Amino acid sequence: MNKDEIQNLIQELIRKTGVELHKITTDEEEGQDSTWYSVEVNEPHFFISHEGEALNALNHLVRRIIEAKTFPKTDLEDSPKSVFGGQNILIDINGFQKKKVENIRTIAHMMSERARYFKSNIEVDPMSAFERRIVHEFLSNANDLKTESIGFGPTRRVVIKYIGEI
Repeated sequence: MNKDEIQNLIQELIRKTGVELHKITTDEEEGQDSTWYSVEVNEPHFFISHEGEALNALNHLVRRIIEAKTFPKTDLEDSPKSVFGGQNILIDINGFQKKKVENIRTIAHMMSERARYFKSNIEVDPMSAFERRIVHEFLSNANDLKTESIGFGPTRRVVIKYIGEI
């Protein structure tokens, strides 16, 4: 599906919720494989209350619909990266996701500085897969640090490991 078709899909799903949609724009992050669909609505609390549960569900639903329309059922066993051509699609409601991503990057920066200062491994609080991915991507270019996810289920977390100067 192209960007216009995805944008129309998002508009249709939001309108079916009964929430009035004002504007939707597309933005590609430089250096990232992400396409952001920024949506402005008149009642964002329907999507962002309970830590953005409904927004996460909307993101998941859009990805699944795109997968179903793009590939026959037998091909869905391939990795999700291949479904979007290596791009990650993210829907944001009234800037909620952008703020969340910036907060996670700030935490990753603080914890990475702590790992460097103490020259040790630092565990970050448990996070969702989306949040852990942000930490891994943010610290991917650090030569003296390595990140790894440990744990299972809701206790899965990122460990930032100090590996010294390379």
